[in-house]
Amino acid sequence: MALTKETTAALVSKFGANEADTGNTKVQIALLTERIKELTAHVKQFPKDTGASRGLLKIIGQRRKLLKYLQRTDLNTYRQLIKDLGLRK
Repeated sequence: MALTKETTAALVSKFGANEADTGNTKVQIALLTERIKELTAHVKQFPKDTGASRGLLKIIGQRRKLLKYLQRTDLNTYRQLIKDLGLRK
């Protein structure tokens, strides 16, 4: 259910400035997107798992707040990140 170390390291190296740059907004959004993908698959398989559904909604809210912040502060980076992650088609 949780992200593996390899997946996390790959996302951090792709979206961050270096391997230790986990606080970057782009990295946080990318990590949340991966968790959302995994939880979505879980909730589809187990629709009565209300705890997972609630957790999914909380993570979606977190990502939405971070995306709003990024859009407000750096519009070009926001647009590039949306394109890279495949959000808002």
